[in-house]
Amino acid sequence: MKNLFSIQGKVAFVSGGSRGIGEMIAAGFLANGATVYISSRKADSCNATAERLQGEYGGRCMSIPGDLSSLDGIQSMVERYSEQQDHLDILVNNAGVSWGAPLEEFPEVGWDKVMDTNVKGVFFLTQKMLPLLEKNATAEDPSRVINIGSVDGLQAPAFETFSYGPSKAALHHLTRNLAAHLTQRHIICNAIAPGPFPTWMLSAGVGGGGDTDIDWSGLGKHNPRGRVGTPEDIAGLAIFLSSRAGAYTVGETITCDGGLVACTRSFETS
Repeated sequence: MKNLFSIQGKVAFVSGGSRGIGEMIAAGFLANGATVYISSRKADSCNATAERLQGEYGGRCMSIPGDLSSLDGIQSMVERYSEQQDHLDILVNNAGVSWGAPLEEFPEVGWDKVMDTNVKGVFFLTQKMLPLLEKNATAEDPSRVINIGSVDGLQAPAFETFSYGPSKAALHHLTRNLAAHLTQRHIICNAIAPGPFPTWMLSAGVGGGGDTDIDWSGLGKHNPRGRVGTPEDIAGLAIFLSSRAGAYTVGETITCDGGLVACTRSFETS
């Protein structure tokens, strides 16, 4: 029963790891002894985050920038990763985008960009990483795939982001499909559906202009837990799913939302 939550010595790849929830998970992995690779579309931001996280938490954090919305970008990223590592223990599919516009004005590009990144990109990155995920995977110590969905894939979003919620609902279902095919290959697949966290994306949605250093208490008071999420909340769940403690949890979409989905109705009427 010792070391149930250990990920010491594991190698993880976190897409969209330069900020937001991806950065929070990468930080948690580093602090607990994993080697971490992060990716994002903006090379400067990705490189700076990797350097900062490594300086703050120690260990090794490497940057592999790239565009995961295209097959060419995915293939290039996997090739560059393979030049440095011959296996992968934990794949966190976190890279995601959103698009907001009124229903009558919502553009095709806003639909396609979101679906290409949030659904297609996740599938094909996982597909291309399969040989690396299988390399060291065993029945006793399987590799892990963690897809970052959203509570917006479980309930109607509050914002006019008409492709975002459906993309996350599709990702949740893709998680179950992948689990059905990969579990017996010693690769465990689960999803996390975060609620409100202090991220660039949420800040942009609530009028903060992408600045995460704002007062989140107004938003947090509408959550049953009375706050928005913290890095410890999301990293802790990701570490559980990546460790021996989570080795019998398969194909699930687990909310990390302070009770937003389960308790909001009773909370608002109490």
